[in-house]
Amino acid sequence: MTPAGHKKLFDESERLLKVERPKVVREVADAAAQGDRSENAEYIYGKKRLREIDSRLRFLDSRLKNAQVIDPATLTGDKIAFGATIVLEDEDGHTKSWTLVGEDESEPAEGRMSYKSPLSRAMWAKREGDSFTFKRPDGREVDFTIVSVRFGA
Repeated sequence: MTPAGHKKLFDESERLLKVERPKVVREVADAAAQGDRSENAEYIYGKKRLREIDSRLRFLDSRLKNAQVIDPATLTGDKIAFGATIVLEDEDGHTKSWTLVGEDESEPAEGRMSYKSPLSRAMWAKREGDSFTFKRPDGREVDFTIVSVRFGA
């Protein structure tokens, strides 16, 4: 993943651990002090929220421990690979720019695509000027031409 993606996951983990979890623990303790827990909606919801936070923290911890952080600004080359920014042109002449990022960083609306996505795999290791056909999930085939491939900031 990119340094920005790593920072985003780290920041979420810190917020959950230092802000959200302690807040929910206090709310659960307050709800438990009210007595009968079996019909106490605040207590039940609070315990459920704690389980969700703990589950997310375990996921984030695993992702952060196993992450390989690669700064696209340090990469070079002319073949499509992780960190590349690619401009694609479809058969109708429409262009779209994509940057290949880690799975947790994918934001298609912002032009960031997972390097493991089907479209990324279809264009992997191709170069500027290459064309390829991509079969969309709906079964329709689309022809693309790679207008440019660049690395760096």
